[in-house]
Amino acid sequence: MNAHMNRNQATAASSSNVGATDFATRHIGPRPSDIAAMLQAVGAKSLGDLIDSTVPADIRLAEPLNLPAPCAEHESLAKLDGLADQNEVYRSMIGAGYYGTIVPPVIQRNVLENPGWYTAYTPYQAEISQGRLESLLTFQQMVMDLTGMTFANASLLDEATAAAEAMALCKRASKHASNQFFVADEVHPQTLGVIQTRANYFGFEVIVGAAQDVDQHDVFGALLQYPGTTGQVIDLEPLIEKVHENGGLVAVASDLLALTLLKSPGEMDADIVLGSAQRFGVPMGLGGPHAAFFATRDKFKRSVPGRVIGVSKDVRGNRALRMAMQTREQHIRRDKATSNICTAQALLANMATFYAVYHGPDGLKRIAQRVHGLTVRLANQLRSAGFQLKHDAFFDTLCVTVDNADSVVVAAAKVKINLRRIDPLTVCVSFDETTTEQDVFDVAAAIVGDEVAPGDGSNEPAIPAELQRSSEFLTHEVFHRFRSETEMLRYLKRLENRDYSLAHGMIPLGSCTMKLNATSEMIPVTWPQFANLHPFAPAEQWRGYQQLIEQLKQWLVEITGYDAVSLQPNSGAQGEYAGLLAIRRYHESIGQGDRDVCLIPRSAHGTNPASASMMGMKVVVVATDENGNIDLDDLKAKIDEHADVLSSLMITYPSTHGVFEETVQEVCELVHAAGGQVYLDGANLNALVGVAAPGKFGADVSHLNLHKTFCIPHGGGGPGVGPIGVRAHLAEFLPGHVFSANHAGGESADQSTRLTDAVSAAPHGSASILPISWAYIRMMGADGLTRATEVAILSANYIAARLAGHYDVLYKGRNERVAHECIIDLRPIKEATGVSEVDVAKRLMDYGFHAPTMSWPVAGTIMIEPTESESLAELDRFCDALIQIREEIRDIENGAMAVEASALRHAPHTQEDIIDSSWDRSYSREFAVFPTAATKAAKFWPTVNRVDDVYGDRNVVCSCPPMDEYQ
Repeated sequence: MNAHMNRNQATAASSSNVGATDFATRHIGPRPSDIAAMLQAVGAKSLGDLIDSTVPADIRLAEPLNLPAPCAEHESLAKLDGLADQNEVYRSMIGAGYYGTIVPPVIQRNVLENPGWYTAYTPYQAEISQGRLESLLTFQQMVMDLTGMTFANASLLDEATAAAEAMALCKRASKHASNQFFVADEVHPQTLGVIQTRANYFGFEVIVGAAQDVDQHDVFGALLQYPGTTGQVIDLEPLIEKVHENGGLVAVASDLLALTLLKSPGEMDADIVLGSAQRFGVPMGLGGPHAAFFATRDKFKRSVPGRVIGVSKDVRGNRALRMAMQTREQHIRRDKATSNICTAQALLANMATFYAVYHGPDGLKRIAQRVHGLTVRLANQLRSAGFQLKHDAFFDTLCVTVDNADSVVVAAAKVKINLRRIDPLTVCVSFDETTTEQDVFDVAAAIVGDEVAPGDGSNEPAIPAELQRSSEFLTHEVFHRFRSETEMLRYLKRLENRDYSLAHGMIPLGSCTMKLNATSEMIPVTWPQFANLHPFAPAEQWRGYQQLIEQLKQWLVEITGYDAVSLQPNSGAQGEYAGLLAIRRYHESIGQGDRDVCLIPRSAHGTNPASASMMGMKVVVVATDENGNIDLDDLKAKIDEHADVLSSLMITYPSTHGVFEETVQEVCELVHAAGGQVYLDGANLNALVGVAAPGKFGADVSHLNLHKTFCIPHGGGGPGVGPIGVRAHLAEFLPGHVFSANHAGGESADQSTRLTDAVSAAPHGSASILPISWAYIRMMGADGLTRATEVAILSANYIAARLAGHYDVLYKGRNERVAHECIIDLRPIKEATGVSEVDVAKRLMDYGFHAPTMSWPVAGTIMIEPTESESLAELDRFCDALIQIREEIRDIENGAMAVEASALRHAPHTQEDIIDSSWDRSYSREFAVFPTAATKAAKFWPTVNRVDDVYGDRNVVCSCPPMDEYQ
C-alpha cells in the first residue's frame, strides 16, 4: 500500500505499554469485581460453576487448549512485523483480475483504519445507518454508470462467485430448456474454476471455447470477459445478439477502470455485467477481501443476489435510504434458492466508491489513459524488437509470444517484477496505476533480452474506434463535488456521523457476534508486506504469509477439534457451501453419490437450506420441540425414512435458540449410524472456544466465522471469512484452486494445490484480514480464549436475569441457563398492547443502542447477544433501557397512553422532532430524545425518522437522487 503506517512506529507505540502483557484483560469488558457481581446475580459460585451448570458435561474438553502462551500487544506486532519482513513485494504485473492500486491516504486513514466505518453492522436498522446506505447507493450508481446497466446491487464477495451467481440468474431468467452454459476461454481461470464447481451440482454442463464460437452451442447463457484475461478487446455486440437469438442470456465480466475508456457492455446489450472493484483503491492483499460488482437489467431486479440499497422516505416524508432487497434468495426461496449470499463486501465497496468520488470521472479517465498509454508504449517496443503480440486491441494487458517463457519470468524477477506465464511460449504483462516509466523499460528488457528499441513512436490507442467510450459516466454531483482533501475529509466524516458503530455503544445482536476489534489486531492489515501481494505471486515471495496461514490453521484445528482447515471460503455462507461440497465429494468417493437428502431443523439460518439446494440436495425439515431443541422423535423418523439416501444433517450449536442442547452427541450418533455426515454451523463457536470442540463431540465439518468469533470486524456488512474445519476423512475434499501456490500466474505445474472444487476466487480467500484473527488468538492464548467464552455466556445469563420479571426469555436450557444469547419473547406484549418488536427496536435508538436481532429465528421476538467485550456498565445501561421501555409499555397496558400516541410508535426521534413548532404529542420532547441521563451525556442522533418500508417496497429506486434531496 503506497500510503501506509510505519510498522516500526506502530510497534514502538504499543511498546509504551510494556506492562500490560495480558491482552485478555483489555479484550474482556467486565472487571474481576464485576464478574463476581454478575455471578451472584445469576446464582453461580464461579465461572466454572456457571459453565458446569450450562454446558453438557459429555461434550466438555478434558484438557485445556494447546496454544502458544499469550503475548502482549507490542509483542504480537513485533512477531507480525517479523512475518511481514519475510514477504517480498515485487511489482506485480500478473493481472488476471488483481492489480496494484494507490489508496488515497484520506480514505485509508478515515475509512479503512477508522472503527467508525469498520465496526458497524449490516444496515438492517436504516435510521442509524444512513451514512453507509448513502455510500453503498453511490456504489450502485457508480457501477450502473460504468457498466451501462440500469440496476446494480451493493456488492458481492468476489468476481468469481459473482460470475457463478450470474450463471444461476441466466438459468432462472432465460427460461431456456438447455442445461449448457458457455464460458469464453478469455475468462479468468479462477473464475472458470468456481463456475465449474457451482455448475456441477446445479446439473449444468460448462462449455469452454473461443467467444466467437458461442453461437455454435445451444446454451441458456454465456459468460464473456471484456477485456479478456490475456488482454483481448473485441466487439461483443454481435456475439450477444447471437445468444439472444437462441433464447439465452449473456453475462460480461469486466473491469471498472477499463470501462472509463471502453464502450460499456450495457451499450452492447449485455444482460449482466460483473467484476471486481479491487483496483479502485483496495489493496490486493493476497486475494481479498474485495468488493465484486453485479449489474443487470431492471427487469431482473427481483432475481438479483445479495443486497440492494433503495430510496424510500421516512414518516415525515423526508428522503430516507434502506435495504430495498435483503438477500431475498436465501430467506424467501430457502430450499428452492440458487444463491446463499449472506455477506456483501460493504467496507471494500465503500472504499471503491470513495476512490471514484475522490478522483471523479476525469481523474479516473486520466488514470486509465496513462495505464493504457504505458501499455501501448511497451507494445510498440516489443513489436519493434520483432515480437508477436497475441492481440492488437487491448487496454492494460499484453500477451506476447517468446522463445522461453520461464526465462523471461526469471529475468523479470531479477528486477523484482512478476509476470504471468501462460504456457512455455507465452507471457502476459498487466499494467496498473502504480506502473512507472522505469517499469516499462524493465519489462521490455526482460522480454527482449537485449538493448530495447524505442518503438515506432506511435501513441495511437490500441482500442478500436468503435469500441472507444463516447457515453458519459459518473455525472451525478457526488462525483464532482469533493476535490480538495478538506472537502473529502468532511464528506467522509458527515457520512460516518450518520452511522452507529461499536465506537458509539453496544450492538447486542444475536447470531452476529459484535465483539471488540482491537486496534493492535487491525494495524498490520495496512502494512504493505501484507497488503500489496498478488494472490498468484510465487510462493517464495510470501513465506511470512505462509507461516501465518499455517499457524492460524493449526490453532483453529486445536480450537475446533478437527483435523484440517481451509481458509478459502470468504463468508459464512461460502463456508457452508464448501462444507457440504466436501460431504458430497466424500460420499461420491466411497460409491454413495446418491446420498442427497439434507436434514435441517426448522430454526436454521436461511443460508442452510439455500446452501443445501445449491449442492443439489433435497432439504427435509426436522421439527423442534416446545423448548426449541431438535425433536428427537421427528429426527429419528426422518432418518429412518431417508436412511439409504441420507447425506447430512445441518445443525447450529449452541442452537439458534440460544441453548446448549443436551442431546447433541446422540444426534450426531444417529446420523452417523445411518451413513450421514454432520455439518455444524459455526456461527456460535464463540460459545464453545476452550470449553467444547465440535470435531470432538461428533460433528464432521463446520464453518468458523472468523469475522465473528475471531474478531475480524463486520465492516458494515462485510468483509467476512468463513473457513471450514473438517475431520480427517473429509480433508482431501477441501477446496482446491486452479493456480498452484508455486507457479506465478500460470496454471498449476504440480498438485500442491488441488485443481478442483474452488469456492472462491483466491486460494486463501480474504487473506489480507487473516492477521486480525492470528493476532487475537496469539494475544489471548488458551486461558484468555476460554475466559472470553465463559464471560460471553455469563453476560447473556446476566442479561436474562436482569430482564426477568419484565420480559419472558423464550428458551432456556438445563438449570434455566441460556448459552451466549437469549431470545426475548415480545409476542404476549404485542397481543396485549399492540407494541411490536419493531417499536422496541426503534425506541432503543432513542436510548442510544442498536437493536438486537429482530424476529429471527422466531417471529415477534428479539435475540440479544452481549459478547464478552461489553463492560458491566454497558450491560447495565442496556438492561436499564429495556426495563424503562417496559415501563413505557406498561403505560399503554394500563390505559395511560394510547399505543398510536406513544413514544414507542413514533420512535426513533430526530433533531427535526426537537425543532418541530407543531409538536402536539402527549409526551415531552425531552422524554422523546433524552430518556436517560446517559443519553444527555452522550447522544447518538438518528438522522431520519422511522423509514416507510411499504413505500420503499412499492417504489424500488436504487440510484442516487439529486444532491439537494440530501440537504
